[in-house]
Amino acid sequence: MKRLILLPYHITTHFLNLTSHREKWISGLGGTIGIALTLYISQWVPAQHAVLIVASMGASAVLLFAVPHSAFSTPWAVVGGHTISALVGVVCAALIPDTLIATAVAIGLAIIAMHYFRCIHPPGGATAFFAVMGGHKIQSLGLDYVLFPVLFNAVILVAVALLFNTLLRSRQAKHIAEVESHLHLPEKYLIRHSDLVYALSEVQSYIDVSEEDLLSIYNLAVQHAHPGETG
Repeated sequence: MKRLILLPYHITTHFLNLTSHREKWISGLGGTIGIALTLYISQWVPAQHAVLIVASMGASAVLLFAVPHSAFSTPWAVVGGHTISALVGVVCAALIPDTLIATAVAIGLAIIAMHYFRCIHPPGGATAFFAVMGGHKIQSLGLDYVLFPVLFNAVILVAVALLFNTLLRSRQAKHIAEVESHLHLPEKYLIRHSDLVYALSEVQSYIDVSEEDLLSIYNLAVQHAHPGETG
């Protein structure tokens, strides 16, 4: 599934301004709770693991709680992206003597791996970076770094996000479903799925908008533009 990640600055700013005050505060509250619980639970892991949480989890919290509908915020993107990137970083740190080269290669290979495993998660790049540049304490963990703190942190954060978003954002999901249930547009305004797939394939890059989201936006726009021709 392809998704759009880059928009002109003025368009991006306009869309962000449409976010309600309630949504902004829910996002901030979610990030606070998510990171707090991740830190709290992680401290109970055996003391020999010196690192309780990776800094890149802070960036993941932004995605999970501020843009929960993004492809970058799916459970598999977060867990898979962090874990695969951590593994790539550990291997590069072990096999490439030069730290600078190892770091650059780790991030490049992490991006490629996330593409192939369909779990692109931008903070994963930081996780790969930290595996190499985190110093002797991190490198001494070896493959343990992949399991703890990375995988452990990611699973906790995703679990908190799923629970939080379900409890506090269920009203939004119901509202969207209700609006879409009342859409009855004439066939001449509808885009065939095959045409949409073709258009997405022509972009030939990762697009952070799902086919379903594009169709929903298109339907709502057509309803607004042709109110007398719907029903």
